[in-house]
Amino acid sequence: MDMRALAMGLMFATIWSSAFTSARIIVADASPLAALSVRFLISGAIALVLARALGESLVLTRAQWRATIIFGICQNALYLGLNWVAMQTLEASVAAIIASTMPLLVAAAGWAFAGERIGPLGTAGLIAGFAGVALIMSTRISGGADPVAMGLCAIGALALTFATLVARGAMSGGNIWTVVGMQMLVGGVALLPPALLFEDWHIAWNGPVIAAYLYTIFMPGLVATFIWLLLVRRIGATRASTFHFLNPFLGVAIAALLLGEALGPLDIAGVAIIMAGILAVQMAKGRRPA
Repeated sequence: MDMRALAMGLMFATIWSSAFTSARIIVADASPLAALSVRFLISGAIALVLARALGESLVLTRAQWRATIIFGICQNALYLGLNWVAMQTLEASVAAIIASTMPLLVAAAGWAFAGERIGPLGTAGLIAGFAGVALIMSTRISGGADPVAMGLCAIGALALTFATLVARGAMSGGNIWTVVGMQMLVGGVALLPPALLFEDWHIAWNGPVIAAYLYTIFMPGLVATFIWLLLVRRIGATRASTFHFLNPFLGVAIAALLLGEALGPLDIAGVAIIMAGILAVQMAKGRRPA
């Protein structure tokens, strides 16, 4: 892997992991579903403007519309919506750890329901990864973490796993920024009804919230997407996905640095085990014949 691809992968993983910290800052002073819905509507509109500027068509194939609707609802509305609600009472580091299990869940579901072979290395990685999650979750629950909020994050991770499996391969066919923009708009619209029904729509526009909101709109939503597309084009989706093994460490480290969230010895051990498990699973996937 060349140095440019390595730098792109590190940048993508860092931005993805930092999204939990910025979201935690926002939901401390804002209605989570309302704030997230508006974020998606803004990001989606920007993505569509960018798509038109790049000469993309706003007309999608049936497969792309299928992927757009599935990802818009499962990834944006359910996965991120449940995470933002949970982070009202749950630390960003815990949410990041749960979300980082997505590669493990995808591999496990592919093995269980699609007959995908992962081999001894992948099996060991799955066992290690889930053991690391169990270690951290048990430690945090005994330390007073909200188990309901953790359950919401787990449901969100399952929703993202479902979307990844069902819509796999449907992103091909061009018009990538159009698909990205439409996914965000679908998520934003899907979040409006529960936001109107269950929230009072408040936001405290202080300095940290404004900075976190702008960062969330542009960096995880748009810049990270752009970097990921370039990375996949350069080294392929399987090799690019290997960088997901950094997400548990980076998510915890950024939350500790910016939010002062505590890190205990068992947290560090659990994160290391999860990282090793994810890396093993991704390496096993990379060894499979095309």
